Amino acid sequence: MNESISEDDLQTFEGWLTYQAIDTSMMTTEELATWRCCFEETRKQRGASSKVGLMNLKTVPGENKYAVAVREGADLFLVLWVRRNQKGEYFVLKPMSDRQLNLHSSHHRDGTLHHKIVKPKVLPAQKSQSFPIMNGFTPKETGAICDPKAFTGIVEVASGILGPQHGCIGVILADPGIGLPDYTWAYEVLTQTVFREVSPHVVVSILRKKHSD
Repeated sequence: MNESISEDDLQTFEGWLTYQAIDTSMMTTEELATWRCCFEETRKQRGASSKVGLMNLKTVPGENKYAVAVREGADLFLVLWVRRNQKGEYFVLKPMSDRQLNLHSSHHRDGTLHHKIVKPKVLPAQKSQSFPIMNGFTPKETGAICDPKAFTGIVEVASGILGPQHGCIGVILADPGIGLPDYTWAYEVLTQTVFREVSPHVVVSILRKKHSD
């Protein structure tokens, strides 16, 4: 797969085919026409989806929120946020234009980590302080506007780093005195930000997957 694919590329038939890892060189005219119909239907569905808009995240005493946001010109789009509630539980959430999806992970005080994909499907729990590495971001299409005043801290990422295929976000809870997580086995680490207002600390890493040989 081409890891340099962008949101804008997905608006073209050629870019969409590349994203789908489809080789058209051996296709017949009829097969190519079928794929073009699929592309047009996908575009129609995306166009019918409403953008998330301004995230209405209320300020709660004793609660901390940390955002990862992408700067696109004058706009700041929210792509992920971490919430630590008053009980000391942590949640990693991703804004979704599809209201049927409820993608989030939660870390509870007993060390249990849960992952929820869609209502009510939940993956098996495990003991870990490392949340799943997340990718597949479409900031402009999702259209979740980030209000900096709603967050304790923000990791702002430049345009073009987090996209549909390229760019990942790693979130780890680290006890004070513990070093930064090592992702170099599979990723290039672009930035790592540590939020120390809470314990365990929240470490947010912006990653780029290494090309395989």
